[in-house]
Amino acid sequence: MAKSATLTRIGSNVRVQVDQVRDRIPGELLQKLKENPRGKVVDYKMTDSNGIGLILELSDGTTSWFFPEEIGVN
Repeated sequence: MAKSATLTRIGSNVRVQVDQVRDRIPGELLQKLKENPRGKVVDYKMTDSNGIGLILELSDGTTSWFFPEEIGVN
């Protein structure tokens, strides 16, 4: 039986786990997350592996997407 995933709700405040993303994101975004890893879930993104990513609005108003396992609830 397939394992069901529970999505973080839109509007939830979350924290990006910087250690899990540092090897896949640009340096500018990494620096932003080191200063403030918190964000708000604003939407979902279908990934190429049939998974669902989370689009976060960061403290400076920019958005970026992350895999659910790369974030934790504040």
